[in-house]
Amino acid sequence: MTKKKLLLATLFFCAAFGQINAQTKNFNQPLADSLAKWVVVDQIAAKVPQGEYKLWPREKWDQYKDSIFSNHQQLLSAIFKKYGYLGYDQVGQKGSFHFWLMVQHCDKWPAFQQEVLEAMKVEVYSNNTDRKNFAYLTDRVNLNTGKKQIYATQVTYNVKICQAIPKPLADSLNVNKRRREMGMPPVEEYLNEMSKSHFEMNRANYEKQGILKPVLVPVPKGV
Repeated sequence: MTKKKLLLATLFFCAAFGQINAQTKNFNQPLADSLAKWVVVDQIAAKVPQGEYKLWPREKWDQYKDSIFSNHQQLLSAIFKKYGYLGYDQVGQKGSFHFWLMVQHCDKWPAFQQEVLEAMKVEVYSNNTDRKNFAYLTDRVNLNTGKKQIYATQVTYNVKICQAIPKPLADSLNVNKRRREMGMPPVEEYLNEMSKSHFEMNRANYEKQGILKPVLVPVPKGV
């Protein structure tokens, strides 16, 4: 995204931003629309390079990603300061998801993520946002601040066998109890889905190594 496009996006945001009184929490359609546009760009930066981006040198791609996440963090920070956490009441389920998803990618600003997480907790208690997303952001913040995750949402991969593995996890024996409280499936089921997805995204490379399928773990019954 060029500086000119970033500036235009910012100006569009500012115009939409001023249409709603900051003292109310009425549904803000212009803001929801802006979030929907930004998240498209966010997903381009967050995923493996596709299309023309695959031809870019690694340094150019990294600079592009950083510019997107940095610009979005500034926009999200301004939104958060004015409206607080964006729940269903202000931007709908999709808008709230888009806001959360972009905050997830603000890993270079853990203090900001932590601030958003604290505000999100209040909205979870009032059923104004998704508690599963709260679990994901909790783990993200913990890892970004040197702590262990507690819901096992963040994974790495054993690329020698194509298997998803949780990043550092606290109290692993009770992780499924915590996940169940947040409406999440057993960690074994989640890890298997991540392993399958990782294999499909990297199928060509794995098949060159003679790996024809991911390694899955048994899913306990009655968990």
